[in-house]
Amino acid sequence: MTLSGDALRADLEIIEQVEKATLRMVAQAIHDFRDDAIEIFAGESDLVADIGEDITREALDRQGMPTIPIRLFGKIDYKRATYLFQPEYSVRQALFVDSKAEKIAGSRSATIQTSQTSMHIRQIRQRQPVNVLGEMDTIAVVRDVEYLTTTIFVKYNYSEDVAYHPPNRLESISVLCLPNGLLQHRYNPNANDGIWLAGRNAPTRGEAFRVRISLAALKNKANWRVQTISADPNRPFVWDD
Repeated sequence: MTLSGDALRADLEIIEQVEKATLRMVAQAIHDFRDDAIEIFAGESDLVADIGEDITREALDRQGMPTIPIRLFGKIDYKRATYLFQPEYSVRQALFVDSKAEKIAGSRSATIQTSQTSMHIRQIRQRQPVNVLGEMDTIAVVRDVEYLTTTIFVKYNYSEDVAYHPPNRLESISVLCLPNGLLQHRYNPNANDGIWLAGRNAPTRGEAFRVRISLAALKNKANWRVQTISADPNRPFVWDD
């Protein structure tokens, strides 16, 4: 049975299960592509953000998934309408996977835009509580069919050594699942209890609102939501539950 939007809204544990299963799939795909990712990162001279996007797309396309032939829209690198099958149910899913790349010093967070989340962003900024609405739908409707929105971020953490060309070396990969907005009360009920850090935007210069996901805060809410894959091929990936 394929669950309706109403059924998903009524059972938040199913949304948690779907997101966990999807994160497993993406993390496995990235891990299986790890050796190629290390080679691509070391050999390419493109911008690191472009390299990360290419790696993610190749890893997921190589793995494959049960896709639904419709087009999704959004400011995210990889977009697929898919089925996710579980023993007791199936879910139509709008899967969005975005790639980030940042020097290793910034590995504790990931910057996103409001167009990349279905959550409200509730946090304290300049000593004042803010509540900014994410622009994605919790359940997308395409051609009168409902799809549960799932957003995953793949963050490539690299070091830079100008003595080498290209100078970038992949150190680790963080794979994280941002909760669907229907889980708002569990992960960010108010401005003092959440998963966010101030984003790298300057309101005084008219820059668009951005926010950073604190990987530690998200992991503290649900340990499995952040997985780390070492770039050392001798270190096997172990799912952190």
